[in-house]
Amino acid sequence: MKNNVIKSFRFEIVLYSLLSLLYTLLSVALVHIGAYLIFRWKEEDLTEFSKSVVSMITIVVGIVLFIVYFLFLTKKFVNYIKEIAEGINQISLGNLDYRIQINNEDEFALIADKLNRMADDIKKIMENERRSEHAKNELITSVAHDLRTPLTSILGYLDLVSSKELSEEMQKKYIAIAYNKSKRLEKLIEDLFTYTKFNFGEVKADYNPVDMVKLMNQLLDEFYPSFAEADIEYELRFKDAHAVIIADGNLLARAFANLISNAIKYGKKGKKIILELEKNESGVLISSTNYGMLIPEKDLEHIFERFYRVEASRSSETGGSGLGLAIAQRIIKLHGGNIYARSDERGTVFTVELFNTPKTN
Repeated sequence: MKNNVIKSFRFEIVLYSLLSLLYTLLSVALVHIGAYLIFRWKEEDLTEFSKSVVSMITIVVGIVLFIVYFLFLTKKFVNYIKEIAEGINQISLGNLDYRIQINNEDEFALIADKLNRMADDIKKIMENERRSEHAKNELITSVAHDLRTPLTSILGYLDLVSSKELSEEMQKKYIAIAYNKSKRLEKLIEDLFTYTKFNFGEVKADYNPVDMVKLMNQLLDEFYPSFAEADIEYELRFKDAHAVIIADGNLLARAFANLISNAIKYGKKGKKIILELEKNESGVLISSTNYGMLIPEKDLEHIFERFYRVEASRSSETGGSGLGLAIAQRIIKLHGGNIYARSDERGTVFTVELFNTPKTN
């Protein structure tokens, strides 16, 4: 709010002082005229003493009238100060929805506006604190659930191996299950630590030239056992033999590994995953398409949130840490890139846009 000099408190005080003086002079003049007419009507003459008394009375009456007129004209200032004081009292009592009405552009209105903004800021801070507390409780609950599930299975199978007489074949089977659960537990903890590091800004990118065609081919080779186990065909499509950008190869490998792992988990029914890499003037576009479980539209805007899972996906078969996509998004954002998803009858597609050189967000 700008402080207009003409509408300022100081200007109004001067104006109301002049108006009070003008009203006073007019009132005194009317009194003198009235007295003059009365004496003329009675045909009486005033003595010098009477004139002096009348003059003194006129001065006193003038001062009183000036004060009365001034107090009357400036009454709105007093009322507005009371309203501001009430606003301060309400805000101090915790009523952050209370707002002081702003009906002018003077200094008092400026104070009222600042108080209203302060109340807005305090309310936002308190709401953020509540959301943070809720998120913290949700984080603890999710972590406890995700860590407890595989740990319970590990303890159960190890108890079976140690407490019962089992055939060597069954022992190997239970030990293998416990081992796989342990690896899953390790992955959960690793994802949790990684996400926490991103939250605290502890992850720093080491930028170097990275050939994205070579990187994607290496990742697909590493995931070959997973593709074979899930009975999924995969294909990497690209036109250019090389697509070099400045990036952190290790972090990007982690991000795309999470995307490929996600595609395998939820694309089993489609039996095929297609990765496409397109080089352009500004950088590269990389997409991962699977034809399995569709993501409902209401869930698409939340899938990059931590611990968010599409309700139908929470199962022992597909359930992960709930952090894979969140970590992938953090890594892409760290590089100044973009990641987005769509899911319809044409398949579920995750698209990543990376630039030749990292862009600072």
